[in-house]
Amino acid sequence: MNIAIIGGAGFIGTNLALSLAADQKDELTVIDREESYFDTLKSLHLPHVRFLACPFSKEADFDRQVAGQDIVYHLGSTTIPGDSNRNIPEELDANVTVSAKLFDSCVRQHVKKVVFISSGGAVYGKKGKCPIGEDTVTYPISSYGIQKIAIEKLLYLYHYQDGLEYRIIRLANPYGPYQRPNGRLGVVTTFVYKALTDGMLEVYGDGSVVRDFLYIDDAIRGIRNIVDGENDLRVFNLGSGLGTSVNQVIEAIRENIREDLTVDYIASRSTDVPENYLDISRYESIYGKLHPIGLSEGIRKTADFMKKTGMV
Repeated sequence: MNIAIIGGAGFIGTNLALSLAADQKDELTVIDREESYFDTLKSLHLPHVRFLACPFSKEADFDRQVAGQDIVYHLGSTTIPGDSNRNIPEELDANVTVSAKLFDSCVRQHVKKVVFISSGGAVYGKKGKCPIGEDTVTYPISSYGIQKIAIEKLLYLYHYQDGLEYRIIRLANPYGPYQRPNGRLGVVTTFVYKALTDGMLEVYGDGSVVRDFLYIDDAIRGIRNIVDGENDLRVFNLGSGLGTSVNQVIEAIRENIREDLTVDYIASRSTDVPENYLDISRYESIYGKLHPIGLSEGIRKTADFMKKTGMV
């Protein structure tokens, strides 16, 4: 089977490529904006993997990117939650319009299935009651969430109009190996890195914000189960099914890595939903219990990876 990962050099894409390459039964194409983005994956010498540097933009030749592919994973995005709402028209154009062009190419090139990694946090907004199920009405409070919902609806349209098969995975907050610890995403990974270095944490708000944290290995296992599954359901939540506050994350890091942390609480962000964790009963009713590892074990694994790879 031929599989392409668009936006494949990032955190999720890297771990997905590692998992798919381990099977050695598929031909994998990892696509991202610049050749230098592939340095980490290339250093791992994965079998049956090729790399293609292409832009995720309206000028991209998506027909070239998806030609001959059976499955296309759509991980491409130019926006992150904390930065959205600043340039809404530009963000919508750069992500929703470009996704439509990608789906046009998937139809022309007879791609069998498109997999879109959506956001289990951003799409629901503040209206849902936790744990939030897939049938909850979506009221995003960020442009990032609006983009994700719009792309989900586009996939439905392309399926209705052209028969394009798809799966949508509303993913919680993944963390773990290969996530950039000095980036703007991933509170668990960032705090683990800071605990192993200067011990100084910066928290938006008072730390009471509740999120659904999922170790990346469990996320990839769930994604692959959904993609490989044969059923009529096309939208799935994927998370731990548990709510954990940022303050609880800090306490777990204190218990497992370093006690003398300095925590600086700063102004909260308008795009932050107070509480969000996912109902994963739809997934578990079809694929069995996810049994994700606990936060403390995930924190230790993340710290061990950072030490082993010389990140700290």
